[in-house]
Amino acid sequence: MDLGLEGKIALVAAASRGLGRAVALQLAKEGASVAICARNEGPLKATAESIREATGVEVLAVPADVSVPEDVDRLVKTVLDRFGRIDVLVTNAGGPPPGRFLDLTPDDWEAAVRLTLMSAVRLCYGAVPAMREQGGGSIVAITSISVKQPLPNLLLSNSIRLAVIGLVKTLADELAPDGIRVNAVCPGWTRTERVVQLLKDRAARNGTTPEEEAAKITAAIPLGRMAEPEELARAVAFLASPAASYITGVSLLVDGGMYRGAM
Repeated sequence: MDLGLEGKIALVAAASRGLGRAVALQLAKEGASVAICARNEGPLKATAESIREATGVEVLAVPADVSVPEDVDRLVKTVLDRFGRIDVLVTNAGGPPPGRFLDLTPDDWEAAVRLTLMSAVRLCYGAVPAMREQGGGSIVAITSISVKQPLPNLLLSNSIRLAVIGLVKTLADELAPDGIRVNAVCPGWTRTERVVQLLKDRAARNGTTPEEEAAKITAAIPLGRMAEPEELARAVAFLASPAASYITGVSLLVDGGMYRGAM
């Protein structure tokens, strides 16, 4: 199926590894030129080069911390200076740290808001005027299954990612007249570096092993396994593409059936 992304310009945040990297690679495979950012320049450049080698498309790597307003402004300006447009924006950030309420401080909350919510807000402030001027675009926010079903020991993620969904639903309504679609993808347990660390944290807290914690999780997933990053990336690419031209305001679960609710 041709998604219609050939020649499009996509900006993917936090893309040196994990879900962001998988999304950038998938968009490049579909023919889009991609701009990627991350805090650490070395891994970022390595990812950009690997995507170029795998796909032959143009890849722009911009070192930037999405929790820093000046970095986000510079990132968007660099992309627009290079490509002249942004057709696809994928908001993404490394998840906030685990912890229960009494383990966390107000400073932890404020840092998590900057990282998880305000990064998406500022990226949208940067990209939306360009999308409006060019006649349309697509925004996809990467969130988590926790917006539907809170996960143990992930209070910050459970709480703040819900605010991102509020942003997505509201912008979908406000920006539809401008031809800008806004959706979210909500991954369940996916084999990334972050999940490996979360399993270690759970094991340390429960006196078990990471393998035992992983087995508990997969036992609750109807498909019987965690997702691979590429499976999430294909869902993002679809929602970002013209193939999803009548879909906006949707929060798409990619969780192997883990969420049991009807809505």
